[in-house]
Amino acid sequence: MSARQEVLFLWLDTSSLASRVLGWAFHSGADPSLDLEGTETGKPPYARGVDALADGWRLIQTSQLMPPTPGAELQVSHLKHEFLFERWAEAETP
Repeated sequence: MSARQEVLFLWLDTSSLASRVLGWAFHSGADPSLDLEGTETGKPPYARGVDALADGWRLIQTSQLMPPTPGAELQVSHLKHEFLFERWAEAETP
């Protein structure tokens, strides 16, 4: 067996890791059949970003905080509070 990286993207309501998860995606190098997007099951794997940390995920990147463009504060756009987590999982080697 060998270790493979798994990554978890969480889009949160605010820039705080304690805020609620709005969207998510999971990708597994150990078992690609486990890859999931947030729209497929509807329920995120964690309610808040800090819950992923408590479960052993390592935070490796957060989105840059950018102020809204004046006049565009209420426009709908992409989810801007993105957090990228990783962990390593054992995979069967062929």
